[in-house]
Amino acid sequence: QVQLVESGGGLVQAGGSLRLSCAASEMIFSNMGWYRQAPGKQRELVAAITRGGITNYADFVKGRFTISRDNFRNTVYLQMNSLKPEDTAVYYCNADQMGTTKTFWGQGTQVTVSS
Repeated sequence: QVQLVESGGGLVQAGGSLRLSCAASEMIFSNMGWYRQAPGKQRELVAAITRGGITNYADFVKGRFTISRDNFRNTVYLQMNSLKPEDTAVYYCNADQMGTTKTFWGQGTQVTVSS
């Protein structure tokens, strides 16, 4: 069974940094990414990365967040700098299984940015 295990969330002051990690069980994934969902809002894409390293960012994180992945370790990272209170949300890891239409989600990790 595929498992995506996130870590690295927490409480940080505005302007601070956090690094999220998502370790996936043994499977080959094409695209991997991070989404977030704030209370009362829909889940939204934060950043995504292809297996070859091509990245895509939501406008609201460009210049502040960096997504990266280690294909050998099946892990995707999200480095978050210059955090703002509006970045407060549950962050979810997402991964698409290579060669299929299956997509998998992590359990989510809370990120809280205080003002």
